[in-house]
Amino acid sequence: MAAPASTRRVIPIARVPAAGQAQAPRSRQRLRLAFQVGFFALFVLAPVFDLFRYDLDADHAWLLGMEWRLGLDPFLAGQASALEAAGNIILRLFVPLLAVAAAVLWVAWKWGRMYCGWLCPHFSVVETINKLMARASGKPTVWEKHRLPAWKPDGTPARTDARWWGIVVPAAVAFAFLWAVVLLTYLLPPAEVYGNLFAGELTRNQFIFITAATVVLSLEFLFARHLFCRFVCAVGLFQSLAWMGNKDAMVVGFKRERASDCASCLPDRQSACDAVCPMRLRPRNIKRHMFTCTQCRRCIDACGETQRDNPQGALLSWVADEAARQNEAGFRALKER
Repeated sequence: MAAPASTRRVIPIARVPAAGQAQAPRSRQRLRLAFQVGFFALFVLAPVFDLFRYDLDADHAWLLGMEWRLGLDPFLAGQASALEAAGNIILRLFVPLLAVAAAVLWVAWKWGRMYCGWLCPHFSVVETINKLMARASGKPTVWEKHRLPAWKPDGTPARTDARWWGIVVPAAVAFAFLWAVVLLTYLLPPAEVYGNLFAGELTRNQFIFITAATVVLSLEFLFARHLFCRFVCAVGLFQSLAWMGNKDAMVVGFKRERASDCASCLPDRQSACDAVCPMRLRPRNIKRHMFTCTQCRRCIDACGETQRDNPQGALLSWVADEAARQNEAGFRALKER
């Protein structure tokens, strides 16, 4: 005798996407990964090729292979006035810094924290450790209260294995060590740092710097990487403030009239977009609750995968200008009901 419909257990079966259906989200994330890898390589190699660094030994900076001095030598030698020295500082230090800051803030004003989600070498480490930790424990951070869904957006099971902790901790320490060494090459000649490191002949100060930085960064990568991005990183904070100040800026838009489709997003009424967010945000929320959104698109692509068989398409998408205003207006209208 067949079991009553109300007690019948439904076991979700992973579906095989049709050719091309799941390729677009994955190709976009591969593109973002390529940007992250490229910028991480630039972060590591910039001091090596004197693209950008400050040399404490020579007491001047390097920019694009050329010495970058503030022009204070004539003043120190008594050959220039204080006004000329001040002018050199403004033109050679403050103007370039303000120009770079203005460019970053302009991008953030229009598109949000694109630098964080697509370029930042710290955020690429955050995402890498998130994935490894989720594979080890089912949770992307040690502070997460609940495990991630047992299913990925494409319908395949999300398997966990505690043996992955044997990779999580060494990976965090390795990234921390690499960061410590690279940061030191921004202050001392890279040939000296790498030469001493490979020869096992680090100076006392070099050893102390690398050891201390490795310990601090290891703890940060393992326990506080999201807290750093949210509350400590000044670059991220000012990008978010610029983004919040523009009501027409690009945001993750949500089709609230189709919110019922979210109920069938994943088995057990779990949301794929919430699960994949590397900053642990709820993408279907108002803009001020998305203050630290890095525009990584993972929530949008996850929604696209779960709704790939829905003729109406995904519920999440990037919107800007008037569509961004209407998206926020929709939240206010819903709240006033």
